[in-house]
Amino acid sequence: MTELTLGSFVAIAVAALLLLGVTFELAPAGGLTGRGRWLLAAALGAGLLAFAVKLLAIVAFSLAPNGWVHQTLEPVKERSDVDGYRTGIEPARKIRWQGLPLVAPFPADNPTTPAKTELGRRLFHDKSLSLTGDVACASCHDLQGQAGADGRPTALGIHRQMGRRNTPTVWNAAFQTRLFWDGRAASLEEQALGPITNPLEMGMPDVDAAIRRLAADPDYREAFSRAFGANDQGEPVTAERLAAALAAFERTLITPDAPFDRFVRGDTSALTSLQIRGMTLFESTGCIHCHAGPNFSAASQFDGSAPFRAFPARPVAGLERLDLTEDLGRASPGSHQGVWRIPSLRNVAVTAPYFHNGSVNDLKEAVSIMARTQLGFSIGETPSINVIFDTQPNPGVFVQQAGNITDSDLDALTAFLEALTSPRFSNSAQSSHPGARP
Repeated sequence: MTELTLGSFVAIAVAALLLLGVTFELAPAGGLTGRGRWLLAAALGAGLLAFAVKLLAIVAFSLAPNGWVHQTLEPVKERSDVDGYRTGIEPARKIRWQGLPLVAPFPADNPTTPAKTELGRRLFHDKSLSLTGDVACASCHDLQGQAGADGRPTALGIHRQMGRRNTPTVWNAAFQTRLFWDGRAASLEEQALGPITNPLEMGMPDVDAAIRRLAADPDYREAFSRAFGANDQGEPVTAERLAAALAAFERTLITPDAPFDRFVRGDTSALTSLQIRGMTLFESTGCIHCHAGPNFSAASQFDGSAPFRAFPARPVAGLERLDLTEDLGRASPGSHQGVWRIPSLRNVAVTAPYFHNGSVNDLKEAVSIMARTQLGFSIGETPSINVIFDTQPNPGVFVQQAGNITDSDLDALTAFLEALTSPRFSNSAQSSHPGARP
């Protein structure tokens, strides 16, 4: 900086000497005398003065303390995804909201056809696929009355046995890349046969037992032949075709007609002001990191890069009564927190009770729990301090302030989730959920 200052004064001195030379040499050569000579000196002096002021300003700013000028000129550091995970708060940013496609995609080896979907619909409602003949897929997935779920904390199977986990809705499952709560199935075809042989659900000893029962029915043999033709052995009914027919039917169970879908397609009156506020909060608070894309799930065909999350990610006082860690899903033995696939939020307002064990019956309460356990928020309280040990990319301890959201924020988020409900379920009998915890 010393060299810059000295150079500046030298430059000014040289300019002054040039001004004198011009005044006393150039003026006489141009025939200027007296008043004309002084006017020329004044004009050249004004230019020199302006130059000197600019040069001195540059010197002054370069010598100023960092806190005076440079602090306001520093670029804003963009928060990374890791930072967002640690703090639970992401800055608002413009994102592209998308409605659900009008048709579900299908694999190349199982195209959706009318004959196949009709066969799948019949199989979905057929109780003969269960050991006792009194439980069908539709028994736990009530397509209309319970919006594809059953309204119970956990599934009810043969002999009135209660399963371990809550029944997920089958609506829009066509868009998911991970099925079951623990995500152990990667397609509808892979998922379809699981409940049939589950001893707590439909209870068949094996899939072959179900196939023999179907093959003994001439109507089913004809329906399978119509949908698939005969195989190399001349048999139309096989386990693979049973799974394919059920999957084809389930790919017709989509709801691209929610108020949210109408809104993003141009109907600005489809959402209320409270729902629009909830929509912005859904993005700005970080909900969208897990519940992303048109199906509001990172375990979907729109974004399957990170389909699983730890839950509960943070311990929260008072939630022990919900037994959320009694079942740990796909977590490793000895883990203290469960690991689950990220469910879709489509029609979530009418598919209570919530979570893998069906322990929460109220949507706003479920939103509050997720805000606290997954995002580290305080609800209507002074922000608290979190201490988090993170091993990625290097081991370290991070002390940070948790965010705070209000009760009215929860109302807005809940209202937005209600906008994901298809109008076909507007009269769904969700006001009472059989067996739900109080």
